[in-house]
Amino acid sequence: MMECWLSCYDGRRLSLPQAFRWTFRYGLGAPCDSFFVQCLWGETAAPELGDATRFYAQKGAQRVFSGVVDEYETRWDSRGARLDIHGRGMAALLLDNEAVGADYQLATVEDIVQNHVKPYGVETVQGEKLPSVPGYSVKTGSSEWAVVYEFARYHGGVLPRFDREGRLRLDGGASGRRVLDETAPITWAALGERRYGVLSQVLVRDRTGRGEQKVINQNFTRQGGMSRKVLTLPRKSGYEAKRYSGQYQLDRSAEGTKTLTLRLASPWAAWPGEQVELRVERPRLSGTWLVDQCETGVDGEGAYTQLTMVNNKWK
Repeated sequence: MMECWLSCYDGRRLSLPQAFRWTFRYGLGAPCDSFFVQCLWGETAAPELGDATRFYAQKGAQRVFSGVVDEYETRWDSRGARLDIHGRGMAALLLDNEAVGADYQLATVEDIVQNHVKPYGVETVQGEKLPSVPGYSVKTGSSEWAVVYEFARYHGGVLPRFDREGRLRLDGGASGRRVLDETAPITWAALGERRYGVLSQVLVRDRTGRGEQKVINQNFTRQGGMSRKVLTLPRKSGYEAKRYSGQYQLDRSAEGTKTLTLRLASPWAAWPGEQVELRVERPRLSGTWLVDQCETGVDGEGAYTQLTMVNNKWK
């Protein structure tokens, strides 16, 4: 049994009836996680629902979702009375708020958390490995999520993410590994490969226009790929400058070109960020894949999990 409840702006807790239809979507960053739950409801309006700001779901001892309530609807028809609630993960708080422009002489992770995370009531698991960044600038109008993402990802090489407790994690911890074999209740699988977005060539120029460097994706070019990107290298150094290099751009464009989508007849078969080793004879599936997105829930056909996995992902 899954327990769901709402938290109000004044701290009150509203327990929800057992959900008979629900969907949770999880990913690695943007777009942020989202949820939908539907449960039986009485035939009278519930004014207290308008006070709800947060949603939580618990399966046994495990928290499976923490998020922001975006909208709710009570409905009455021939099938009875129901309550629908929709919302997103806690990353919505940083996505929905724009940052005030600022220039840091030396930005630390404590500065970023204090000024761009804590004001929204978000708990953080900080990363001691994140370096201080000299001359760090925040553009007015950027989302607070963009500020955090750029600081952690481009300068520290750490992918910021929200866990199911609703905490922002900046520690870069591994998400785990699991095996799916013949006992896994796989109902269908789809293997695909994309070409769009893959770069065949990157032309890197300096600000003077006098020097340039051409980097070519030889494999994609041999396959007839034609997609060039032109970059002007800014006056930056360290990790951020690396993202402007040609090879870096080629590698980023080619990540996740092969995707494997699995649907299993069970909930929470895996989590985003986990490495999944496949040992399945029919259909013949093998190798190790990274879970990029996960959708799990209960619909008219019962419980399910749909995993979108990629062959490679920028670390």
